[in-house]
Amino acid sequence: MHTVVERELELKLVLSPERSIPVPARLTYRTNDPYAVHIAFHIGSDHPVNWTFARELLVEGVFRPCGHGDVRVWPTKVDGRSVVLMALSSPDGDALLEAPAAQISAWLERTLRVVPPGSEAEQLGIDAGLAELLAPTPADDLYLRDPWPSDESSDER
Repeated sequence: MHTVVERELELKLVLSPERSIPVPARLTYRTNDPYAVHIAFHIGSDHPVNWTFARELLVEGVFRPCGHGDVRVWPTKVDGRSVVLMALSSPDGDALLEAPAAQISAWLERTLRVVPPGSEAEQLGIDAGLAELLAPTPADDLYLRDPWPSDESSDER
């Protein structure tokens, strides 16, 4: 059985230092995809804009700047409030989003209780899958047997 941890919250799309607009969003974490967090931005269209990136990136970004390329995350203060900024880049454009740090941290704590850091692979069953793939089969005995016995083992001379 898989667990889903969700949180609805309002982010701010930063348009300029003086102007931002509210963007309703849903944070989702699924134990069957334990390395990733999913954010759906509801921007007033029929379909939300979805982003998926490493949970570890968001966890680290609550404490210090991290990431490069398409997703960068860092903590800061805005008007005395603790916030987490997320800079997202795609071929369709760039966005800077501001999230309340307390709400992001509380949601992340819930995900970390469900799947503690370092235990993600257990959720995927990677070790069991590899063991099954690498387990010897009866056909392996035939394959590993020497098809051409050496001449030295022959008693004829």
